[in-house]
Amino acid sequence: MSLILISEFITSQALETLCSRHEVVYEPDLYKDRSLLIAKLQNVEALIVRNLTQVNEEILDGANKLRVVGRLGVGLENIDLQACFSRNISVIPATGANAESVAEYVVGAAVSLIRGFIPATNATLNGDWPRPRFSNYNECLGKTLGIVGFGSIGRVVATKAHAFGFRCLAFDPMLLGSSVSLEHFSVPLVALSELLAQSDVVTLHLPLLPSTKNLFSATTLDKMKVGSCLINTARGGIVDEVELAQRIRSGRIGGAAIDVFFSEPAKDLQHFSGIENLILTPHIAGVTHESNERVSQMIADEVNRFLGT
Repeated sequence: MSLILISEFITSQALETLCSRHEVVYEPDLYKDRSLLIAKLQNVEALIVRNLTQVNEEILDGANKLRVVGRLGVGLENIDLQACFSRNISVIPATGANAESVAEYVVGAAVSLIRGFIPATNATLNGDWPRPRFSNYNECLGKTLGIVGFGSIGRVVATKAHAFGFRCLAFDPMLLGSSVSLEHFSVPLVALSELLAQSDVVTLHLPLLPSTKNLFSATTLDKMKVGSCLINTARGGIVDEVELAQRIRSGRIGGAAIDVFFSEPAKDLQHFSGIENLILTPHIAGVTHESNERVSQMIADEVNRFLGT
């Protein structure tokens, strides 16, 4: 029986799965107290975290028996992978477990942006009846959705978007070939510049790495098709928020849905103030009741499998 420490929220069913085979210390607010977290890591063989526990050298130096870190999510920016590797500590993310939730968010946001639902709602609430204006917005059928990063989430996005009539393009520097075949259709792989020039909506599904940090700078944003929209459910540091806001305000870019921010929790978003066709959400694209259950259960099963009996 191994000792498992869980420093953030996990679902009750997944917790029971772990407790049935191992000794578990579950303190979902432990990430807030670094010194207490380090003290409790003594003799722990498995640590399970979300995105708020910073698993770095300081933490690992106090984890004398740690063998595995389970990440309740897919982003690994809060985990020092090299430090884990050098200590022979495995890292297990919940790859694919929240793909359905993210894909629903992306397609829903794309439809809302193309149809202008947010500005139409605000105008109607203000007592206007802007039917002529919003009757001139577009439908999704035949529009091009550019998917930047074509891993497990990007492919689910493509499948759902295809059902809405979107034509999908993808850019992924890790993939070879001219296209990726999905169940009933294929998605062409193109250069980023080509994707930006053709896409009516661009959606991001990249990790935050040195090579992707500020990838969507002013220069990249200016390569997007005039009037197109941007959706970011990946990581905030990939997009220059101020430059994006300026281009939406000027009409160069038609709108955006932003779920992740350079700094979280996001406290100062004044650069987006007054923009009409805009969706801002607090990093919830991949977080639903159902995805929480899938993510938690996947990590519980994988950690149990890693530790054995």
